[in-house]
Amino acid sequence: MTDTSPPALPNEPQPSEIERLSLAMREALTDSMVERLSVTGANALEVVDRLNDEETRAAVHSVIDQISELHRIGALQTLFDFIALFHAMRSAATDNIVERLFGFMEHILNTVGTEDMASLADNLRLSMDEAATETAAAPARGGLFSALSLLSKPESQQSLQFLLTFGEKLRAAQSGANGQG
Repeated sequence: MTDTSPPALPNEPQPSEIERLSLAMREALTDSMVERLSVTGANALEVVDRLNDEETRAAVHSVIDQISELHRIGALQTLFDFIALFHAMRSAATDNIVERLFGFMEHILNTVGTEDMASLADNLRLSMDEAATETAAAPARGGLFSALSLLSKPESQQSLQFLLTFGEKLRAAQSGANGQG
């Protein structure tokens, strides 16, 4: 590469490479480039100024700590995989798919969101709470004769019969559903 710098005067020291590079950059910059550099510099200083705020600095440190923790346990890649999956789902979602999804959700809400289902869930919860309380309060009696005594009670036999019938019906419903699929 040829040297295009003006010849140095005898008493003047030779400019260094940094000085020549600086001069070349100043001469090459256009007004729009200077403007963009000024805006970029101002934005960078604004970010640095915001980092001087105690809450912002604490938030940034917290985010960095959380990212480090996600990386340490291997969840950072999982997070990015989930984001990519979500983006792919969003990109693939057509109007027809969205309409069918909302129709499905409406059907679920109409089925589950009825007064009968709410009453059933509340009765189930109350029954489970009462059974847990009574079972915890009753002393455990061991032995074969106590088990036989328990089985000889009509309400125990009826409860066992109910559970067995319920299990059979559930298995039949599952077999029917699997057979149709």
